[in-house]
Amino acid sequence: MPESNGSPKIAKLALEDGTVFTGQSFGARGTTTGEVVFNTSMTGYQEILTDPSYCGQIITMTYPEIGNYGVNPEDVESVKPHLSGFVVRNVSEIASNFRSNETIDGYLKKVDIVAIAGIDTRALVRKTRSVGALKGAISTEILDDTELVKVAADSPGLVGRDLVKEVLPQQPIDWSDQLSQWWDLRRDSQPVNENSPVVVALDFGMKQNIARHLVDQGFNVRILPGTATAEEVLACNPQGVFLSNGPGDPEPLDYAIKTISQLLGKVPIFGICLGHQLLSLACGAKTYKLKFGHRGANQPVQEVATGKIEITSQNHGFCVQPDNLPDCLEVTHVNLNDDTIAGVRHKTLPAFSVQYHPEASAGPHDSQYLFSRFRELLNEASAKA
Repeated sequence: MPESNGSPKIAKLALEDGTVFTGQSFGARGTTTGEVVFNTSMTGYQEILTDPSYCGQIITMTYPEIGNYGVNPEDVESVKPHLSGFVVRNVSEIASNFRSNETIDGYLKKVDIVAIAGIDTRALVRKTRSVGALKGAISTEILDDTELVKVAADSPGLVGRDLVKEVLPQQPIDWSDQLSQWWDLRRDSQPVNENSPVVVALDFGMKQNIARHLVDQGFNVRILPGTATAEEVLACNPQGVFLSNGPGDPEPLDYAIKTISQLLGKVPIFGICLGHQLLSLACGAKTYKLKFGHRGANQPVQEVATGKIEITSQNHGFCVQPDNLPDCLEVTHVNLNDDTIAGVRHKTLPAFSVQYHPEASAGPHDSQYLFSRFRELLNEASAKA
């Protein structure tokens, strides 16, 4: 266990229902609050830590040993972490990997993320699955159980909050970085030059590997903040628009829903995760909050048309309602764990989306075809023009 002065420092995690776990602090000191969720991935903790979609949440890892392969600067998914806190069963003091340059404890200290280890994460996950995601607080300062429970209960939840504005890029970005040298299955890669199609990516909290995959498909990628208007998007003369992942409840994002509704039919659109929810809302659908969400690198999804099953990476707490899906949309993918909607497409316009992360390597390459499908959609639209 990481030590600051010769002995582990106590930390506590309190839930709004009065449950309190006592463990050891690692990472930064202090007090933090957020919705307590869990991720079932066995690896990929660095990508999870730096996924902006976790803004406002305390992440619990179900895999018991975290940190054993350390942290490196190549695998981050954003400029900085946006999560509220981190919970693990056991944190490794040893970082054993030739690509690692620091321990997870040192990294979390550097980026000021409060974390707790040494608690019964199985009990915490069982409670979350039973009663739903609860608000929580981690602290190395407030060690009185009653006081910390009150801090957790008084903290804001996710419903109705616009968390996207907390993770937006400040300026437009022309993205050119390509996939890592470790990506060895780029069978469908396309060259990029000044005549390549322009894709505008609306960034609601986008993971960087998404932009790399868009470049890999032969696109000139222009990233705009998710608050951009339809006029600002179209001023870039895009051949396609990508809607990124992001944190929290999609329904408060009126500005994004308006922009997408104005772009529908003018350019092909591809959305993932929050982008999937926003595209659906722009088409007249509704969303709802899941009991404890889908978070992990082992989520099975079936494509309706082909019957093929993909093992996918997912991170979301909201979902598109199936009962009142508008006539203009059809379901293309279904989550096999609970039959929730995992993908839709517009029946008459060039627009589709999925409720998972095809840029991740869960399958490990089961979902890569979606980026190629987006390119084909642009080619079809270009041929009709």
